[in-house]
Amino acid sequence: MKKAQIIFLKLVVCLVGVGALVWLIRFPQTEGRATNLDLFSIYWDPIILYMYVASGAFFLALYQAIKLLGYIGEDKLLSPSSAKALRIIKYCALAGVGFIVVGEAWILIANFVEGSKEDAAGAVAMGVFMTFVSIVVATVASVFEKILQNNLDIKSKNNPTA
Repeated sequence: MKKAQIIFLKLVVCLVGVGALVWLIRFPQTEGRATNLDLFSIYWDPIILYMYVASGAFFLALYQAIKLLGYIGEDKLLSPSSAKALRIIKYCALAGVGFIVVGEAWILIANFVEGSKEDAAGAVAMGVFMTFVSIVVATVASVFEKILQNNLDIKSKNNPTA
């Protein structure tokens, strides 16, 4: 790939990360539970803290994507480090699925226990969509990792000294 394309893709990944970070900072202030809370209490809400912990996997996956693009730019796509980056992206996506499922269960159980009249359909729909996206990312990363690993195995058989 050309250097300009790699730089553009890295910029896109960085913009996705910045957009997610801005959303993580801004969302708690506009969320319904936080309308009457002070600024300190908003960010110490257990659900908001869980959202911040869960987002760590997302940001780690973005970092690994930038590293992978760097390897591609250096013509080191067929390297163990590229396979490792894809493996970490796969595990981050699967961790995201786990965090989403636990978060959805938390929301549904809290609504059931409280006897709340609130409709959790929006949160559940968002969770289902994000779970689907995470599963697609994990699948794509897994397929690319296997293809890359097969090519690495063939390369090592043909050139055992390299």
